Amino acid sequence: MADAATIRSKAPDGSGFIRAGSGRPVLLIHGVGMNAEIWQPQIAAMQDRFDVIAIDMLGHGSSPLPPENPQLSDFADQATRLLDHLGLEDVAVVGHSMGALVAQELAFSAPARISALICLNAVFRRPPELAQAVRERAAALGRPGDPSAVAATIARWFGNPVPPALSDAAATARSALEGVDADGYARTYRLFASADTAHADRLADLGAPALFMTGSEDRNSTPAMSAAMARLAPAGRCLVLNGEKHMMTIASPQKVTQRIMDFLDEASGASAGAEAGPAFDAMEFRRALGSFLTGVTIVTTVDEAGDPRGFTANSFTSVSLDPPLVLVCIAKKALGHQAFSTSRGFAINVLSEAQKAASGMFASKVADKFASVAWQSGKTGNPLIEGSVAVFDCGMEQLVDAGDHSILIGRVHDFSHNGAQPLGYCRGAYVTPGLSQEALAATAPPGTEVGAILENEGRVLFFETAEGSYQLPAGRRLGAADDARSLKGKLAAKAIDAELGFLYAVWDDATDSARTHVYYRGTVDAPVSGDGQIRFVEIERIAELKIADPAVRSMLARYARERAEDTFGVYVGNQVEGEVRPLAKPAPSAPIHSGPVHSGQR
Repeated sequence: MADAATIRSKAPDGSGFIRAGSGRPVLLIHGVGMNAEIWQPQIAAMQDRFDVIAIDMLGHGSSPLPPENPQLSDFADQATRLLDHLGLEDVAVVGHSMGALVAQELAFSAPARISALICLNAVFRRPPELAQAVRERAAALGRPGDPSAVAATIARWFGNPVPPALSDAAATARSALEGVDADGYARTYRLFASADTAHADRLADLGAPALFMTGSEDRNSTPAMSAAMARLAPAGRCLVLNGEKHMMTIASPQKVTQRIMDFLDEASGASAGAEAGPAFDAMEFRRALGSFLTGVTIVTTVDEAGDPRGFTANSFTSVSLDPPLVLVCIAKKALGHQAFSTSRGFAINVLSEAQKAASGMFASKVADKFASVAWQSGKTGNPLIEGSVAVFDCGMEQLVDAGDHSILIGRVHDFSHNGAQPLGYCRGAYVTPGLSQEALAATAPPGTEVGAILENEGRVLFFETAEGSYQLPAGRRLGAADDARSLKGKLAAKAIDAELGFLYAVWDDATDSARTHVYYRGTVDAPVSGDGQIRFVEIERIAELKIADPAVRSMLARYARERAEDTFGVYVGNQVEGEVRPLAKPAPSAPIHSGPVHSGQR
């Protein structure tokens, strides 16, 4: 099966290995029953950019047998001897299954030599039923190539019957299992059956950036195991490939190999940045993230015991229309991370302005959050909260490790929405913008004057009159582009492309009780027309302008002040007196944090 571009060799201690390509060195360590040839898809894809070395584990391929009762250190020492033989002092290590345990052992025994660690389909703290099943298989090992044992392994790895799309991969694995040395396989498998806790107390000391990647359908090296290891490792990340099983390296080699190379590139860049990068102010970064105005959601799922779980989040966004995908982030330290990272799906409940209390409840550590809300199960079984502006009922498409958070990517199976006003969040407080443009257009009385403070790169748009005074764009009603008396009509007549944002001021006219003034904040592109009335004035110079209307003059003074402080409110009153209502009202209970928000879960 060896590729013509590869070189198969033996080290002085008799260890067999394959070497191909040039570039950054990467050591590949296979799992029990396989050999270095199993990495051929990865070698072929990586050899143009990497110096790829695939070792035959002790007792496998052409390597000598391990001791009768081997330890992980025996296999790690074998790898170290090979690196010494090749003169390699700095390598990335990729291990699959048992090979992942060896790769971890190597990272602990020779930390200065390991630049990155990738553990594929690794085992960790098997639950009792899985541990018992592995021990029973180890005890029942018979002669090499035992047809019944091989068939059972292939069924466990690929399914029974094997899907046609996986027949070639299954044949490759079967060939390796049928040719493995019986003693080497038995000795190694017995170690594999008992070594799942070998590094439980050491992962917190792992210095290298580490990726723990497995398949969503791997029932023996489960997503929960990879997630647990990633949480313990200081620079650990977890990636779960949707639909993949234990032998994903040969079942979906392109998908797996691309993610291996992506992580190696990222780890290499992070290492370079760590040497030269400036200090990073995490709190200031968090405050900057909080400047982004978002909606508020409650993310829900059902855990393995069948209990509903949920947390408040504003880190929600759409991903794709075809297929319909959305994502949300959850902190690894969140109490519900285990439930969400191992679930088969989740629901996004977009909250309305009337659901602030629910938001606060699910952002707290209250024991039974769901007791305070009305909910029902969706088509996928996920809890859907009644009264939400929109709900998206999702199956888990992919779990992506991202720093101190995990990204849950969901495929939307069902959704609904209504016309309620959504709840907003910005700079640590809830946002209720109030009067919408749609509502204004539908309900404003005929005498309503609608205007806008339109900003462009620190300047505000004015119209200068023949008398030398300055006016903001305004019209009788919001209107449309073809309505010459409306705000939108007057802007269109001067070829002004404006985007209206939040409501900024509402006041009743002191001399005409039937007339109301409504002003919005917004942005504007510099017009291309040569209209002589258009003026852009720097915000700090607005106070110098001749503005006839005292109410507008007062509003602009407030705008300049709030713009400098970056804290806007909405004025409600009349030309003489009124109140400025904060755009962001403090949350009534536990605050949502800036950036990806999360909480403890039920």
